[in-house]
Amino acid sequence: MTFRSSLATFMGKTSYWALHDVLHRGGTSLPGKIATEIDPDVLKSIADNFDVIMITGTNGKTLTTALTTRVLQEKFGNIITNKSGSNMIQGITGTLLTAKMPKDGSKPLAVLEVDEANIVLLTKYIKPKAFVLTNIFRDQLDRYGEIYTTYQKIIDGIAAAPDATIIANGDSPIFRRDNLPNPRIFYGFKTQPSVGDITAPANTDGVLSPTDNSILHYHYITYANLGDYYSTTDDFKRPELTNCVTKVNELTPKYSNFDIDGTTFQIEVGGLYNIYNALTAYTVGRFFGVTPEQIHHAFESNAQIFGRQETINVDGKEVTIVLIKNPVGANQTIDMVATEKDDYSLMALLNANYADGIDTSWIWDANFEKLHDTRIKHVITGGERYKDFNVRLKMAGFPDQEIYPDLSQGVEAIKSVPTKKVYILATYTAMLQLRAELADKGYIKGGME
Repeated sequence: MTFRSSLATFMGKTSYWALHDVLHRGGTSLPGKIATEIDPDVLKSIADNFDVIMITGTNGKTLTTALTTRVLQEKFGNIITNKSGSNMIQGITGTLLTAKMPKDGSKPLAVLEVDEANIVLLTKYIKPKAFVLTNIFRDQLDRYGEIYTTYQKIIDGIAAAPDATIIANGDSPIFRRDNLPNPRIFYGFKTQPSVGDITAPANTDGVLSPTDNSILHYHYITYANLGDYYSTTDDFKRPELTNCVTKVNELTPKYSNFDIDGTTFQIEVGGLYNIYNALTAYTVGRFFGVTPEQIHHAFESNAQIFGRQETINVDGKEVTIVLIKNPVGANQTIDMVATEKDDYSLMALLNANYADGIDTSWIWDANFEKLHDTRIKHVITGGERYKDFNVRLKMAGFPDQEIYPDLSQGVEAIKSVPTKKVYILATYTAMLQLRAELADKGYIKGGME
C-alpha cells in the first residue's frame, strides 16, 4: 500500500468514526468521497481483501441486495454490504474501507448494490465472483439514455471480469444482447402454461430480438417485457432456467407467498416484482451452496428495507412508503396497491433532483388511471415537482387533491386523511425528505438509514 493510499484509508476511516461514533450520523458515501479525493485509486489497495458479488439493474437492487445478504448470512455468517443503498463508487469505497474484517484473516463476502453506470468504474479495481442482473427498464433518461445504452454500460464493466459468473433474469430479453465469455445462470418464472402467441403492448421497451431486431412474441408475460419470449423469425428464445418460480400462491400488500423450484416461500413485502427479487436472491444463494431450508429461514425475517414498503405508525395511521422512479416500477406498485382490501389514502411525492432523474415525463407513461380500480379514497400531491404530479393525476381522473409543496407539512397531512391506511408513492429524494420529517417528529429513528 502506497503512502497516498494509506493516508486515504486513514482519513476515510477517521471520517466514518466521526460520523458514526461522534455525530451519530449514517452514511458511507462521505468517507468514500474523502478517500477517493486523496487517492482516486484507493480501491485498488483494498478490493483484494473481499470476494465480491455485484448486483445491478434498474429496479429491485436494494431489496435484492438485502435479501441476498440475509440468504448468504445463513451459510457464511457476517456479510459486508452497502445497506444504505449508497451504490456509486464513493459509497462502495466507503463500505469496503470501513468494513469489519474477520479476525482469522479470511476474505469476507461483500454483496454490493451497484449503480448501472458505475459497474465499468468499479471493475477497474474489483474482479467480482458474480454479477447479478435484475432487469433493465427505461429510467432516468438524463443519466442512462435508452435501455440499450444502459446495458452497454453494464457489459462494458463485465468485460473487465470475464471469469465472473453472470446470474441474470432469463425472462428479460436484453440480457441476451452480448457476446461475453462469462459463465451464466438464468432464473425466471414458470408459473403458467402457454397462453398462445402474444406480443407485449405497443409502448413496451425491450421487446426486440437481438438476432434481427424483430418483435419478440411470448408464450406468457409476467409484466412489462418479462416472460417466456421467442422469435418467430429464427430460433432465438428464452434460455433454460436454472431456478424458477413455479407458482404464485398469494399476493397482498404485506406479503407474497410463492413456490421456487417446488418449495414454498414467503417474503414480508407485496408485489409480483418483489417475487423476482426473492427469486434472484434464491438463485445467488443456491450458486454459493446455501440450502433451500436455509433460504426459507432467511426469508422469514420481516426486517424492513429502507424506503421499500416500510410501514410506519403515525398517530394510528398505518403508513406504507414505496419508492417509485419509472413507469414500470410505478405500474407494479399500482398493481400491488390494488391488492389492498381496505380503504386507503394516497400521497404522491415527486422530486426531480439528480438522484431522482431530472426528467419527470415518465409519469405520463405510468397507468395511474388504474388506481380507480382500487379502494382509494383520498389523494395528496406533494414534492418539489408537485405541479407535474398534480396535473398527471387530474388527467387520470383525480381532480380534488390536497397539495403540499413543502414536505415539512407532510406529516400533518398524513394525520388528517380520512382512512387508517396511507400509501406514499415517492421518488428517492422526496422519500428522504419525508423520512427526515418523520424522524424529526419521532416516528422513526433516523431519516437517512
